[in-house]
Order: sequence, then C-alpha cells, then structure tokens
Amino acid sequence: MSLPTQFKLNTGAQIPAVGLGTWRSEPGEVRKAVSFALKNGYNHIDAAFLSTGLSDSFLELFPVKPDGTRSVDRSWDQSETWRQMEELYKAGKVKAIGVANWSIPYLEELKKKWTVVPAVNQVELHPFLPQHALKEWCDKHGILLEAYSPLGSEGLNDLQRLIWVFFGAPLMFDPAIQDIAKKNDVSPATVLISYHINRGTVVLPKSIKEGRIVSNSQVTSLSDEDMDVLNGLAAQGKAKRINTPLFGWDLGFDDWYKQ
Repeated sequence: MSLPTQFKLNTGAQIPAVGLGTWRSEPGEVRKAVSFALKNGYNHIDAAFLSTGLSDSFLELFPVKPDGTRSVDRSWDQSETWRQMEELYKAGKVKAIGVANWSIPYLEELKKKWTVVPAVNQVELHPFLPQHALKEWCDKHGILLEAYSPLGSEGLNDLQRLIWVFFGAPLMFDPAIQDIAKKNDVSPATVLISYHINRGTVVLPKSIKEGRIVSNSQVTSLSDEDMDVLNGLAAQGKAKRINTPLFGWDLGFDDWYKQ
C-alpha cells in the first residue's frame, strides 16, 4: 500500500504529508536547509518562529523573546487572536489557519467562539508521546495534527545533543523501534517519520544536513502489527515529553512542565 504524499485539510486545500522543520536552527543554516529542501522535492516548510514568506497557512503561536521565553499577556483573550485570524482566512489572504500546542481543554474553549474550525494543530508527537486522546478529539472535529520533534531530538541537554549528533535521537535506541526498523529493512528514523504518515498526521522532521533532509522524505508503509506496537509504547511506561519550552504558561496538557 502506497502512503499519501498529501492530506486534505477541512478547507479543501491539500497539505504535503512531510515538511521540513526549522525550529532552533541558526538563521544561516535555515536558509541553506530550506534552499536544499526546495530543490529536492519539498514544498512544505515549517517556519515556526522564523519567517520564510512561503507559508499558505497561519498558526496561532506565543510570541518569543530573545531569551527564549514567551511574551505572554495574561489579560489577553486568545479567542480574539483567533477571530482576527479568521478575518485573514475569510479575506482569502491565507489558505488555512490553525493552532500550535493546543490541548483539548484549550480547544474546547475556542470551540465556543470559533466560526472557522482550525485546519491544523501542531504539537509534539512521537511513539513516546502519541497523544491518542488529542488525536481522537481533533479527528472528530476535522482538525489535522502535525507532528513536530517526531524523532524526539529537541529539548536535549548538551551531552544528549552530542549523542544525537553521532548516534541519533533518543527514540532511535528503543529496542521495539529498532526491531521494527530491522523487520522493514529501514532506519529507525524512517520508522519514526513513517509512523505519522501511517497514522494520518503530517510530520515535520527537522534537519540541516542534506543527507538527512533527503532521507527524511522517504517513508514506508507499516503493518497494523507495527503500528500497534508503536502506539502502545507510551502505555508501557515509556511516556515522555521531550519539549517543554519556556512558554511561562500552562497549556492544559497533563504532563506539561512535569518531566
């Protein structure tokens, strides 16, 4: 069975199933990585807090300060930001609007006021953080999930980052993931990226290395048995959120700032 190369949004627009992540890349590195990716088949670039001028969609995020913390006005009603984004969409200035790092409680509140359903919700997703309940809620409401940090490679300390440079992200060492990779004759990274496409979610692996940018776009079909194993890893005591940026705000996830 061939995997989809695009997913259909609730607006009717199509979005590429695999995009290039750029978060925490240096500006010069981003330019080179994006240029290489566009020349090698990518047409989905996740700019995060960077600006590329290439986006067809617009996500509601927390503004970032130079020290990495977020500029949060606690008196501001986020639904008002959403209302303004809806105006952009209705005016035809963007093809879709969405949110990032929104939990079910936050979405439930926004639902009371939205007139346009978010097209996407970009969150941390991988077999150690599958967020089954969130996916079920978003599927029910026609919201497509996008997976950042699909390899679990962000939010690491200096030693862990050194290990990542030479050996790969932490999830790649998991025996179950390695077994599935061996069974399918692919790399653990390919298993982790393919997991999302097989699951029906967009995946945004980040890399500045040309070889990895190419290999990250190559996905494979996984059996129902493989998917059951991957979907069950968190419940076996392996649940772990890799990223808890300094938002200075409770985002409504049960495990936020509890690692």
